[in-house]
Amino acid sequence: MIELGVLFGLLVAAVLVLLFVLLRRRNGNTENVDGRLIEQARRLQAHNDRVSYNAASVHGSSPTMTDHYRP
Repeated sequence: MIELGVLFGLLVAAVLVLLFVLLRRRNGNTENVDGRLIEQARRLQAHNDRVSYNAASVHGSSPTMTDHYRP
């Protein structure tokens, strides 16, 4: 029974440490121009990738249409 208490105590401690680390991080934009330009380029690249590699362009049909590859 003591082992379970220690196990759950360690799990709770790990969760608290992870929450502290994640909440301590600032998830804001960068302050300098170089960082903003990098963020803008990455955002545009991600948008282009989402458009280029969607289901219609990869498979030739939308994902809700019937699958012609099934026997």
